[in-house]
Amino acid sequence: MATKIRLARHGKKSKPFYHIVTADARAPRDGKYIERIGSYNPNTNPATIDVDFERALYWVGVGAIPTDTVRAMLSYKGVMYKNHLLRGVAKGALTEQQVEEKFSAWMSEKDNKIDAKKSSLDEANEKAKNEALANEKAKNDARASVIAEAAAALEAEAKAEEAKAEETASEEATTEEAATEEAATDEAATETKSEEPAAKAEDKETKE
Repeated sequence: MATKIRLARHGKKSKPFYHIVTADARAPRDGKYIERIGSYNPNTNPATIDVDFERALYWVGVGAIPTDTVRAMLSYKGVMYKNHLLRGVAKGALTEQQVEEKFSAWMSEKDNKIDAKKSSLDEANEKAKNEALANEKAKNDARASVIAEAAAALEAEAKAEEAKAEETASEEATTEEAATEEAATDEAATETKSEEPAAKAEDKETKE
């Protein structure tokens, strides 16, 4: 029976999640499988690959053929390299101790590369976050400047209207005062005119 190591799709329509399984090559892609040996989640950054190393190594060792995608994942996890080293042991080219030393050195280098990549991603995310905050601050400052200018314009307009109102009130007061004085003058003149005939009449009576 030809055995393949492949992905079985799960998850939502817009967020797929995959199981890494060993299955008969003739079985449907998402059908019955022999064993689940890991999972793959492409929705994270970086993508999350979880593999049962020993079971994956066993299946590769007994001739199971991984698909191209799964082969890349197993290579990333070191399964294919460890299998290559074990073949060297079978041929007598390496000892098990040498295999462990070589594999440990490879894993150490791999971990350093992964840590460096994660640090780079963290730095990129932090930079993007800071840039977004700076852009938001610039927008807020510009909005605040526009609001301040509008408020200053309104205040200036209000002061101008207030000054105009005071000027108008002053002019009205002056006009009213002048009118009052004029009315008082007219009234005094009228009283004077009315007193003259009376005075003349008194003088006439006195002479008689």
